[in-house]
Amino acid sequence: IREMADQISKDYAGEALHLVCILRGSIFFTCELAKYITVPVTVDFMSVSSYGDGTESTGRIKIMKDLDDPIKDKNVLVIEDIIDSGRTLSHLLSFLKVREPKSLKLCTLLDKPDRRDPSVTLQPDYTGFVIPNEFVVGYGLDYDEYYRNLPYIGILKPEVYEK
Repeated sequence: IREMADQISKDYAGEALHLVCILRGSIFFTCELAKYITVPVTVDFMSVSSYGDGTESTGRIKIMKDLDDPIKDKNVLVIEDIIDSGRTLSHLLSFLKVREPKSLKLCTLLDKPDRRDPSVTLQPDYTGFVIPNEFVVGYGLDYDEYYRNLPYIGILKPEVYEK
């Protein structure tokens, strides 16, 4: 996270940066990342989902909480916990582009390219780790809203864990 923050700070040297934290999963990552970014930072939140109560994307995208502040003419960095199929983020980035930010980039803690929808051409600008096609929880990532508070990221084994 510090290495990503260093690169982000270099890329935005002399400029302010507006972080858009995608709730709920990205909150742990966004807070940790923001601590190490050295340029002026503001933070806003969105809640976007394509998951119900399972481990597979429903394909339906919902914006449950929109930004509180305008992003026109701002350097915007969308912070995501994990990129899976990419459909949700692709939709979200298109949604944000029409608001005319100065720049719009994507930062993710985890990238799961093996799950990427072939119709989605999404490439994060900053990536913490590329991971295999496993359902992971912890450090903000959840299964049906559980396990976000784990201080690590682990592979969910539903036959072992219960709510």
